[in-house]
Amino acid sequence: MELQTTPVALNEMEVQELVSRMRGEVLRPGDAGYEQARQVYNGMIDKRPALIARCVDVADVIAAVNFAREHELTLAVRGGGHNGPGLGTCDDGLVIDLSGMKGIRVDPARRTVRAETGLKLGEFDRETQSFGLATTLGVVSATGIAGLTLGGGWGHLHAKYGLAIDNVIAADVVTADGRLLTASASENQDLFWGVRGGGGNFGVVTSLEYRLHEVGQVLAGALFYPTEKAKEVLHFWREFAATSPDELVTQGGGLNLPDGPAVDQQLADLRASYEPYVAALAAYLLMPLPPWLPPPNMHDNWESTAWEPANITLLR
Repeated sequence: MELQTTPVALNEMEVQELVSRMRGEVLRPGDAGYEQARQVYNGMIDKRPALIARCVDVADVIAAVNFAREHELTLAVRGGGHNGPGLGTCDDGLVIDLSGMKGIRVDPARRTVRAETGLKLGEFDRETQSFGLATTLGVVSATGIAGLTLGGGWGHLHAKYGLAIDNVIAADVVTADGRLLTASASENQDLFWGVRGGGGNFGVVTSLEYRLHEVGQVLAGALFYPTEKAKEVLHFWREFAATSPDELVTQGGGLNLPDGPAVDQQLADLRASYEPYVAALAAYLLMPLPPWLPPPNMHDNWESTAWEPANITLLR
């Protein structure tokens, strides 16, 4: 989220006012750690905020929101920093950095989890999977949960359990006037509607409560085919996807892969090393592929969480 206003020059006394209100760190240009803290995932975004408030709790967020409002500062909110257009940063304003807020508590009996919005997908999944539970949350473990969820949240479990936002049952939000509100189906319903797709700039979400589902062993992988097979593959995929169960999610895309002896040798070495595992995973295939589909000398790649401790990728 980024709220644009006119850049305002701050004096030292005003900056120290914010520092005194916060438990977390406040960074300015020239401070140790500022250059790293201002960076976001998209390297094309190169903005220099006047202040970065590295919040560690809700009180810090309230202090930063109030300070930005009182001094009419441009305000940007950063969760995981993965936003493509760079909305998690700004020039000459104040960035509320939530990356230090990583509290999470799973309630296995209710199958719910309350998670602070500095968490990333991998950190979230690690906790919920301790209880054999999960919810829809993106496809890249380094993505922040907050921006992904509030933007809808497509993930591998969406066909069975809906988008990430469909599984949100409550949110804690610091509004522009510095109040902390809980939004849910029974409390502040209009705000709950807003944070679930009604637009942007309703406030700073500091935690989200999700509905969880039983999710155990997962098989995942990829099949690669040459460009000349694209028409046949896509026609087959369309028919296959129309009747596939909700438990199965498939994606398609075009990639440019390197050619040459060096790559071929690496693939050959991997196939030789992991040959014993191929037979073990063959039983997990969900349906036979047409005999014409796997082209000669191409490589099927399968990765299963069953072998996650060894981080094994299989090539055959």
